[in-house]
Amino acid sequence: MRSSINIPNFGDFADPRAVAAVAVAAEQAGWDALFVWDLLTYDRQRRPFGDPWMLLTAAALATTRIRIGTLVTPVARRRPQQLARQVATLDVLSGGRVIFGVGLGDRDDFACFGEPTDPRLLAERLDEGLDLLERYWTGEPVTYQGRHHQADDVALLPATVQRPRPPIWVAGFWPRRPPMRRAARFDGAVPMFTSAPHGYAPPAGEVRALVTYISEQREARQDGPDGRPFEIVVGGVSPTGAGQAADLLGPLAEAGATWWDERQRIDSDDLDRLTPVLARVEQGPPTF
Repeated sequence: MRSSINIPNFGDFADPRAVAAVAVAAEQAGWDALFVWDLLTYDRQRRPFGDPWMLLTAAALATTRIRIGTLVTPVARRRPQQLARQVATLDVLSGGRVIFGVGLGDRDDFACFGEPTDPRLLAERLDEGLDLLERYWTGEPVTYQGRHHQADDVALLPATVQRPRPPIWVAGFWPRRPPMRRAARFDGAVPMFTSAPHGYAPPAGEVRALVTYISEQREARQDGPDGRPFEIVVGGVSPTGAGQAADLLGPLAEAGATWWDERQRIDSDDLDRLTPVLARVEQGPPTF
């Protein structure tokens, strides 16, 4: 099971230097990846926010090994051509270390700016956006006519370093099926669970049911899996003792989880504070 650090893009982590410090500490301590949120607002609170691509650029420049990415980017809130350029530039800068996490996004990030919030519409825009991103990242000319997006013989260069593209992980609430069907088309699932808020580990039984469902969906695809390993990402707060970590992560790994994403609890005062997060990062990933 690989391990990552997950931090918001607000509070102390609105500062790219703080994110770079976490990235360096994570690389030195043996973590495999660093992920940042992609939010514009958070519970209507007035606090500093950092642009996730600027934060990840700082992380990329400060490291050489760990993977970096967003968990998650609401593609429906972005222009696909601009997003394609940002991700490709970061992939080139980092030497092919980007993981691209996507989802519908937070409703407030749309509502606050008078944008549509209908989930079906956002899902349509997400699917079209992903279709376009895959095409743009090839560096080849793209002509596209969709309901929400168009392109007329446009080639966006440079192409991504990773071929055919960076891994795409799709987030969504389980047991809702549509987001997990979308995830099955790509490279990973980042499930959220109503029984386990952000920062709380999910029940192994729910993870097992999710893994079974995604496996069925991938086996049913007419074009078949593309050979890239499929990742199941779960997270929470892990203990540092090997025995305690085994008790928590062992059943999740047996259920099919392949990544442990270390997250501060959503109701914790430490959610967006550098000092406690850095202290946990320096202790290293859970081992069992």
